[in-house]
Amino acid sequence: MSNTPLVQVEHLTRYYSQTRAVNDVSFNLARGEVLGFLGPNGAGKSTSMQIITGNLAPSAGQISIDGVDLLDQPKQAKQAIGYLPEQPPVYRELTVDEYLQYCARLNRIPRSRIGAAVATAKDRCGLGDVARRLIGNLSKGYQQRAGIAQAIIHNPAVVILDEPTVGLDPIQILEIRALISELGKEHGIILSTHILPEVQATCNRVQIIHHGRLVFSDSTSGMAHRHATTSLIAVFNNAPDVDSLSQVNGVERVEPLEDGHMRIHYSDTDPAEALVEQAATQQWRLCELTPERRTLEQIFIELTCSEAPLHEDAA
Repeated sequence: MSNTPLVQVEHLTRYYSQTRAVNDVSFNLARGEVLGFLGPNGAGKSTSMQIITGNLAPSAGQISIDGVDLLDQPKQAKQAIGYLPEQPPVYRELTVDEYLQYCARLNRIPRSRIGAAVATAKDRCGLGDVARRLIGNLSKGYQQRAGIAQAIIHNPAVVILDEPTVGLDPIQILEIRALISELGKEHGIILSTHILPEVQATCNRVQIIHHGRLVFSDSTSGMAHRHATTSLIAVFNNAPDVDSLSQVNGVERVEPLEDGHMRIHYSDTDPAEALVEQAATQQWRLCELTPERRTLEQIFIELTCSEAPLHEDAA
C-alpha cells in the first residue's frame, strides 16, 4: 500500500447560513485503502461527500485529489474521481452497453479506447451476462453494479460510494461487498454508510463524523486493540457472591448477569490469573472466563449519543 495520499482533506468547514454542518474535518486516503465514513443522519456525512466530489463548495479548507487541488483545478481533479451517489445515476431505457458507452464519452475517454474501457468495467463488475439488457429490467443488485461500473469506467484513482448496498437482498449485499473489496486493491475507496456490518466487512479504516466533527479515526485492526474493554465475562458452576469476587486482586466492580454469568470490571491490572487461582482455592468451579470487547456498534453509539451538539457559530 502506497503512503502517498490520493485524497488530502485539510480543515474542511461548511456553513449553511448560521449552521455549521462540517467543522474542521481533516483526513487522508491512500491507494489500497477502503475508508468507511460513518455518521448518523444529520452528522455532516453527505455534505462532506458532496464537497469532496466537487459538487458543493466548502466555506473553508483545502482538498487535494491525486495531487491536484480540487478548488484551483476542479476539472483536472474530478478526472481522478469516480462517484456513485445513493441513487445510482442509471438510465433505465438504455441497455448496460449503451449506458456505459455514454458514460465513457462523458468522461472524455478517446473513441478508440471506449470499447476496451466498457469491456473492462463490465468484467470487473460482473455485468457481462446482462450487457444487452435494458437497465430498467435488471434487479436492484445489477443496477447497483451498473452504477459502480460508471464510477470506475475511466479508471479513477479515487472511488466514492454513497450507501452502495441500500435496498439490496442479502445475496446482492455480499456480491457488492466482494466487489468493493476487489476494487480497493487498486483504488482508494471512500464508503459512506450508516450500516456498521458494511464497514466491518469491507473497510480497513474507519472514521466517524458527529455534529460535523470527526470524533473517531482508526484502522479496523487497530480499533480492536485500542478499544478493548476492561471487563471479563465469568461463568462458575459454584458461583461465589459478589462481595467475594470483588475482593479478588484487580477487580474493580462485579455486575451479575443472566444465567449465572458475571461481568467483572477492572482498570489497570487484568485480574484473570488471580481469578483462576482464587476459583481453584475456593472451589468456585470456574468454567468460562472471556475477555469482553466492544463492538463497532457500541463504539458508534457511545460516540454519537454521549456528546452534546456543537453550538452553532456565526458564519
